[in-house]
Amino acid sequence: MNEKTQKQDSLHSEVRIAHGVLHRLRQDLFVDAFAFRPLPPLEDAKICRWVPWLPERLRQWARWLPHATVGFFSAFVFLVDLASSGPGSLHGMVAAGFSLLLAVPPMLTLFRPVGAYWLSLVPFAVGAFADAGNPYGANIFSNGAFPTHVIVMTLVVLRTRPRLAMEMWLVTFAVAAVLTALVGAEPGDLLTVAVFCGVILISAAAVRAWREERRQVVETQTLTEEERSRRTLLEERALIARELHDVVAHHMSVIAIQAEAAPYRVKDTPPELATSFATIRENAVAALAELRRILGVVRSADPDAFAESDPEAPQPTLGNLDALLGSVRSAGLEVEAVVTGSPRPLPQGVELSAYRIVQEGLSNALRHSPGADARVEISYVLGGLGVRIINGAPSRLAKPSPGAGHGVLGMRERVQMLGGEMTADHTEDGGFEVAAFIPVTNTAGQTKAGGGRA
Repeated sequence: MNEKTQKQDSLHSEVRIAHGVLHRLRQDLFVDAFAFRPLPPLEDAKICRWVPWLPERLRQWARWLPHATVGFFSAFVFLVDLASSGPGSLHGMVAAGFSLLLAVPPMLTLFRPVGAYWLSLVPFAVGAFADAGNPYGANIFSNGAFPTHVIVMTLVVLRTRPRLAMEMWLVTFAVAAVLTALVGAEPGDLLTVAVFCGVILISAAAVRAWREERRQVVETQTLTEEERSRRTLLEERALIARELHDVVAHHMSVIAIQAEAAPYRVKDTPPELATSFATIRENAVAALAELRRILGVVRSADPDAFAESDPEAPQPTLGNLDALLGSVRSAGLEVEAVVTGSPRPLPQGVELSAYRIVQEGLSNALRHSPGADARVEISYVLGGLGVRIINGAPSRLAKPSPGAGHGVLGMRERVQMLGGEMTADHTEDGGFEVAAFIPVTNTAGQTKAGGGRA
């Protein structure tokens, strides 16, 4: 009983496999066989990579090179077959019609590839029947229709998908076997031609599969790079949000404390004024609570963000620049700091962003320009703060860094958040320069932030 069940299961499995093969064959070769699938022109990037010396005007024409090649081949097939029609062959309009029928399928592969395959079988069959009366023996592969049919199949595989190579090969040689039996031709060449044609189609399928794999790899790399850049940008924005919490929370704490103490500084404070101060304090405290809540959400998404530093430590400012330069020098980078203009108190957010820009610029110099010197310029100018970090060319080979270029995204995000402008590019001597300007308005009378934290 078990043996009988196993045989039935095996038979059902074979039937399912055969049904799946026939279903796939039907989907590939019969459903929408003449659907319009035009071949797009070559991309400009490929033209520039293959023939960079070609003038711009000729590059526009070079994009249509595959179409022109196939069109030239179709015209060549038409003229050669028409010229080869001898006295014993079809004559006049019939010969021209057959030559046209033979030349159309290669051209049709540019627009309707699967339909071109079916159309190319017609002259192959017609030629086989026309050769049936050959006194030297019928041979269905002796006429020019079969080589053209093989080329059409190759073009179809290159245009569609690799599995069509096996499907077209099976259908073609099934038709060839039927034609051999109908015209009474010698079947000796059938196996040899089938093997030869199979090698050609397998090679074309391998080329098509390689191109598909390469395209998918390029798409995957592009998506990975975009995701990495997007993730880096989001991480930088989360870091900025955490830092801005410290800046804003300090000022909100000062507002709350001053609002609470104000009524006690004035004798006989009017009730309306005391109520206003109480409202100000309540709003400030509520804002602090909202800041803490939002910061909790940001920190929970990245619980290890503060693993390397004390989350309760004061945020750095330009006053901590000497300590930063000292740590960078101890890491092996020779750095010079130049401060121009008259230093003055700046908003804490501006000083924090300027410090982070310098920190990231020097970190990039350490990673990507080992052995080079660096220079940091801080310029206190009218209307804002200028920051410039420049390093020379590396004196030794830098180790590959998977995050190359992502630090620039973070710096640019900080500058744009404050309404400033930034440039980052390579210098003529092989180094790198980052220059940023952060606008600052109404700084007169401001004092550097300090004191308590929320």
